[in-house]
Amino acid sequence: MRREKRKGKKKVCAFCVDKVEYIDYKQNERLRRFLTERGKILPRRISGNCAKHQRQLTTAIKRARQMALLPYTSE
Repeated sequence: MRREKRKGKKKVCAFCVDKVEYIDYKQNERLRRFLTERGKILPRRISGNCAKHQRQLTTAIKRARQMALLPYTSE
């Protein structure tokens, strides 16, 4: 009764594929893909981003929230 571990496909960083150097906080639609319905930032293991782009993404989302381009929470 041993549980078999499921090995899924390795997720690829969407920003590395598009060769993005810098993640801009003004790109609402691109940033919104990495938020949950409740407004939380998706973790790296779920989004599939590399560490470098995940750090830039987090900073960009926080800046967009500060500028009222993205919501902090949803109702």
